[in-house]
Amino acid sequence: MWYLYGFVLLAGVANAVQAGQNGALSKGLDESLTAGLVVAGTASCILIVGLLSGKLAWPTVAQAVAMPWWAWLGGILGGCIILAQFIVARQIGAAPFLGLLVMAGVTTSIVLDHFGWVGFERHPASVWRVLGGVLMIAGVGLVALF
Repeated sequence: MWYLYGFVLLAGVANAVQAGQNGALSKGLDESLTAGLVVAGTASCILIVGLLSGKLAWPTVAQAVAMPWWAWLGGILGGCIILAQFIVARQIGAAPFLGLLVMAGVTTSIVLDHFGWVGFERHPASVWRVLGGVLMIAGVGLVALF
């Protein structure tokens, strides 16, 4: 189970590096949305891995209808993150960009956990969790200011 935490740490590193890569791609092309299509095209690795591993299956109509409406919006939100990388990251810098991204994510995750929204199990927002969120906000503020 501990390897999962390592995987998440690597994803965090990739997220920071990806913001710079996507910003450079956007800067080098005439239009940011063109860069977005390039990034979306490289996401086809999920398709390739799925096909090669045999773990790719289209949902049945019953599965699609039974799915909550908001479950289908993850790709749109991912696209918004990539657009933010194209438009904002290189202008404000890697540290403030990723700091704000992580801070917003942690703050939102505390609320999602507390109420058990969008499929998460309930984990009450304890004083320690809220204090951690406040400390993250302070830390991001320091990174952005200095």
